[in-house]
Amino acid sequence: MMMTIARKDLRSLFATPLGWMVLAVAAFITAFYFFLPWIDAYLAIEPRLGELANPPGITEAIVAPMCRSVGLLLVLIVPLLSMRAVSEERRNHTLTLLVSAPVSMTEIVLGKFIALSTVLWLVCCLPVLMALSLYAGGRLDLGLFAANIGGLILLGAALAAVGVAVSTSTRNPIITAVVTLCLLLGSWIMGFAITDPSSVLRYLSVGDHYEGFYRGLVDTADIAFYLLLTLAALGLAIRRLDRDRLQG
Repeated sequence: MMMTIARKDLRSLFATPLGWMVLAVAAFITAFYFFLPWIDAYLAIEPRLGELANPPGITEAIVAPMCRSVGLLLVLIVPLLSMRAVSEERRNHTLTLLVSAPVSMTEIVLGKFIALSTVLWLVCCLPVLMALSLYAGGRLDLGLFAANIGGLILLGAALAAVGVAVSTSTRNPIITAVVTLCLLLGSWIMGFAITDPSSVLRYLSVGDHYEGFYRGLVDTADIAFYLLLTLAALGLAIRRLDRDRLQG
């Protein structure tokens, strides 16, 4: 049943222009950051790289910054998609039918989560394809590349879970989008705005925990943070829907 809900949400999303527009805009922005800032900058300094003791490779100079840009792009995409997850069904009074069906709240939430995560992971495929185009004519640091893609996958899952949790708490899709954007973008910015490494607020930043993956350092603390955030957000969403069912 969980996968049935996920497939239904994906079909519904891509039956409208929104799903295709999200992927098209994501592809355009990713290609823009791939070709203009990073490749142009690398080609400008390439003649002088031989003078450096440890010159940066194409993975460090191009692929990793592009992946970090995609991470911020995911933060901006999630509010657009999360507004459809539960809030729209609540507004259209179709959530009551879903909740009253012989399916658990856990399956409903996980189905919504899988659908939203799938779209985000499709966006994560964009830097993979562009990096492979560089691999055809050069050398990639596969360890650094894998760390960045792994970080994007964990980040996407955590962002999707937060989006679903917010969507279960409101009836208005616009409010869902605004609240989700404020939470995620504020959390991303905190990691760069707060300079104190011991700050609790900085530790709660989804962007700060991606920095280790960006540098190729896979820290179990960063992995645990994303997994715990995902589980906590999904748990809150399940509890919220369960409370609505009992009150209904």
